[in-house]
Amino acid sequence: MDLRDLRYFETIAELEHVGRAAEILHRTQPALTGCLRRLEEACGAPLFEKSGRGIRLTAAGKVLLKWARSLRSQVDDAEREIRELGNGITGHIRIGIVPTAAQFLLPSAVRKMLDEAPKVTLRTVVGLSDSLKEQLLQGDLDLMVGTEGAAEVGLVSEVLAEDMIVVAAVADHEIFHTEPILNSLPRYRWALQPVGAPTRDWLDRTFDQLHLPRPKVQVETTMLLMLPMLIAETGLLSFISRLHLESNSSASRLREVPVSQVSMRRRLVVTYRENSYLPPAARRLIELLPHSI
Repeated sequence: MDLRDLRYFETIAELEHVGRAAEILHRTQPALTGCLRRLEEACGAPLFEKSGRGIRLTAAGKVLLKWARSLRSQVDDAEREIRELGNGITGHIRIGIVPTAAQFLLPSAVRKMLDEAPKVTLRTVVGLSDSLKEQLLQGDLDLMVGTEGAAEVGLVSEVLAEDMIVVAAVADHEIFHTEPILNSLPRYRWALQPVGAPTRDWLDRTFDQLHLPRPKVQVETTMLLMLPMLIAETGLLSFISRLHLESNSSASRLREVPVSQVSMRRRLVVTYRENSYLPPAARRLIELLPHSI
């Protein structure tokens, strides 16, 4: 199989349309059709089937796409490693990171990195661990900083720090007028991340296990870093990292609601692919990331 054919195939598979792929790749449709024909002859099976106005992968096509991405990642790694031989700490780092780590772990590490190696460039992608992990496995990221999960074959993780997620409210909230108790939490309105976010799912499950009604969510947001200011301005309860209470500009207006049953302990880890090239600059950034917070 030709590497160029595989790269073209990957684009066609992502767009599910030969015509749109031809526009992006600056190739003619007959050229891409010929690429698919050669790959199908090599595989001995059709790679696509018609779907409406476009096409979609067959079972064989899905298998080839998995290996095409893996091969592309390995070739890219080889090219980067060869380019960086003897250059010391230079190059480009692609890092995926969850919002809390982006705010409290990354800035100081990047400052130290650029002090040591001013030619290094970085691209950061902020998101949830599941989506970042997919990009890491596909070779689109060099490393990710996220929350610890189950061990996965092909990935290596190193623990950086522990973090506590706690219920918080503005300091003059009525919940503090008496000793806060677990059963009082469902009475109030909340600002939370959407269902599917790890902390939101943990909180919902915990309320279920404690036989309490789930939190009444009045404001739902994917912008985690907005929550401290939001709860300071609205008087809603929320579920945020204890670090936000200590470091946010709104910290003096916020307090932790001390209910231990709904305090979530999590570990932040840095993760990278086990058998792929990790640039020297990326290795150095891992060393510079704070290993406690």
